[in-house]
Amino acid sequence: MDNTWGLLNSVARQSTTPRALAPGTVRRVAAFAKPHRTSLLIFLALSMASAVLTVATPVLAGRVVDAIVGHARPALVGGLAALIAGLAVLDAGIGLASRWQSSRIGEGLIFNLRRAVFEHVQRMPVAFFTRTRTGALVSRLNNDVIGAQTALTSTLSGVVTNVIQLVLTLVVMLMLSWPVTVLALVLLPIFVMPARGMGARMAELRREASTHNAAMTTQMTERFSAPGATLVKLFGRPETEAAEFGYRAARVRDIGVRNAMSARVFLTALSLVSALAQALVYGLGGWLALRGDIAPGTVVSLALLLTRLYTPLTSLANARVDVMTALVAFERVFEVLDVRPMITERLDARTMPSGEVSVEFDNVHFAYPSAEQVSLASLEEVATLDARGGTEVLHGVTFRAEPGQLVALVGSSGAGKSTTASLVPRLYDVSGGAVRLAGIDVRDLSFAALRDTVGVVTQDGHLFHDSIAGNLRFAAPDASDEQLWDALRRARLEPLVRSLPDGLDTVVGDRGYRLSGGERQRLAIARLLLARPRVVILDEATAHLDSESEAAVQAALGEALHGRTALVIAHRLSTIRAADQILVIEDGRIVERGAHEQLLAAGGRYAQLHHTQFALA
Repeated sequence: MDNTWGLLNSVARQSTTPRALAPGTVRRVAAFAKPHRTSLLIFLALSMASAVLTVATPVLAGRVVDAIVGHARPALVGGLAALIAGLAVLDAGIGLASRWQSSRIGEGLIFNLRRAVFEHVQRMPVAFFTRTRTGALVSRLNNDVIGAQTALTSTLSGVVTNVIQLVLTLVVMLMLSWPVTVLALVLLPIFVMPARGMGARMAELRREASTHNAAMTTQMTERFSAPGATLVKLFGRPETEAAEFGYRAARVRDIGVRNAMSARVFLTALSLVSALAQALVYGLGGWLALRGDIAPGTVVSLALLLTRLYTPLTSLANARVDVMTALVAFERVFEVLDVRPMITERLDARTMPSGEVSVEFDNVHFAYPSAEQVSLASLEEVATLDARGGTEVLHGVTFRAEPGQLVALVGSSGAGKSTTASLVPRLYDVSGGAVRLAGIDVRDLSFAALRDTVGVVTQDGHLFHDSIAGNLRFAAPDASDEQLWDALRRARLEPLVRSLPDGLDTVVGDRGYRLSGGERQRLAIARLLLARPRVVILDEATAHLDSESEAAVQAALGEALHGRTALVIAHRLSTIRAADQILVIEDGRIVERGAHEQLLAAGGRYAQLHHTQFALA
C-alpha cells in the first residue's frame, strides 16, 4: 500500500507542475487554419451580420413604445412589429447558415488534424513505439484534436461576434443617452478585473486533465487487451491498479467540478451585476423620461441594449480562458507533430531492380537512439526522458547472403541477432557502414521498394483484430479469395480455415488470440506468401511452439523460403542445420561463421551452444 501511495504522490507532483505555453503556438494555429480561410471569412461575415441584427432589435422595440405612447397610427406600430419579426426570421436563417459553416470548418479541422497526426505517427521509427504509451497517442488523436477544433469555431466566432456586438451596442447606447450609458458601465470593473487572472490557471487545469485522461486511456488500452488482461489475471494487483486509475479519474472529476463551479460562480456574478446595472438604467432613465429629457422608448431600448452589452462582456471576460484552453490542446497536438522521424525517404529514392536479391552487411555499426531523439516525456508519461542511449550494440558486422541462400543467425540472448535483422527493412538505420540489397544501400531505396522486397515473420506473428481475409490482405490488398486460399494451403492452414463456420471471414480476435500460437504463425506465413518478397527474414518464428506446431510451421516455412534469400534467427539449432551459412553473434560481433558440420568440428561457440541445447533435450 505504501508503494501505491508513493506512486500516486509522484503522479500528483508531475501533473501539477506549471508550464508555460510553447512559443509560436498562436502563429502555428494561424498557419493550420489557412486552408479554411475562405470558409472562416464567410463564417465571420455571418457572425457580424448576426451581431448587427442583435443590436437593431432593441432600437426598434424602443420605437414601438414611442409610437404607442405618442398614439401613432396603427399602421406604423404594425410596420415596426413586422420589421422586428422579419429581422428575427433573418437572424434565425443567419444562425442556421453560421452553424452549418462552423460545422464544416470544425469537422474539416478535426479531419485535417487527425490525419496529419496519424500520418506523421505512421512515419515514426519503431524506437518511437517501443517507448511511447499507446493510450497517450490515442488521447492526442481524440481529446486534444477535438479541443483544438474549438479554437477555430466556438472561441473564434464568439470573440469576433461579441466584439462587434459590444462596439455596436456601446455606440448606439451613447447616441441614445450618454449619462445612462456611463452609469450602466460603472459596475463594469467589478467582473472584468477578476477575469484577467483566470486564463492561465484554467489552461493549467486543462493540461492536467488531458494528462490524466491520456494516462487512463493508456491503462485501459493495455489492461483490456487479451495479453494485458491475462497478465493482470495472473500477476496483477487489483488494489494498486484500482488506486492508480481511481486517483486519476478522481482528479479529472475534481477538475471538472472546479471548472464548472468557477464558471457558474463567475456567470452568476455577471448576471447579478447586469441586473443591478439594468436597475440603474430603469431608475435614471425613468427619471429622465419623467422630466422629458428622453423618450420612454429610449429607456426601453437602453434596458434591452444593456443585456446585449453585458452578455458579450461576459463572454469576452471568459474568452481568455477559452482561448488558453484551446491553445493547450493545439500545443499538445503540435508536440507530436514536432517529433521528427529519424528514418526518412530520400527525394531521389531508388526502386529495386528485378531479379534475385543479395543481402550484404558492410562493416555495420549500430547504436539504439536515445529517448530524446525519438520520444516525448509526455507520451511516455514521465517527468523527464531517460538519458541513456547511444551505446553501440553492433560492432563491425560484415557478411553477405548470396541470392537464394539461407543465412542463419545464432547466439546468446541479447547478442544482437534481432537487431542485425531489423536493419534490413530499415526499422532502424545503421550508425556506421552500410546494409545493401542487390548492391544498393537500403537508405537509397524507397519505402515501397523495401516493403515489396523484404518480408518479415516475427516471433509473435502479430495479427490485427480483423477477419482472416483482412489480415491476409494487409500484405496484398488486391488479392482474390482464390489467392488467399492458395496462400493458406501453402502455409498448411487451409483445412483449419475451411472447417471454421465463417471461413475467411472468421475474426481472429485481439492480436490473433482466438488462434493457437502455431496457427497464428502459419497465418503470418500465409500473409508473407501473399506479399511474395524476394528477401525473407524469420525472427525465431518457431521459438515457443510445441513439437507438432513447430513441424507444421516448418513445413510452411519451406514454402516461404523456397527460391528466396533468407535471414533466419534461430533459437533451436536443429532448424538451421541445412543453412548455407551460419553466423554466430556474441556481444554484437560475428565470432564464427560457416556450415553446421564445419562449426561443430571447430569446437567453438557454436559447438558449445549445440552441446548445451541437445544435452538438455
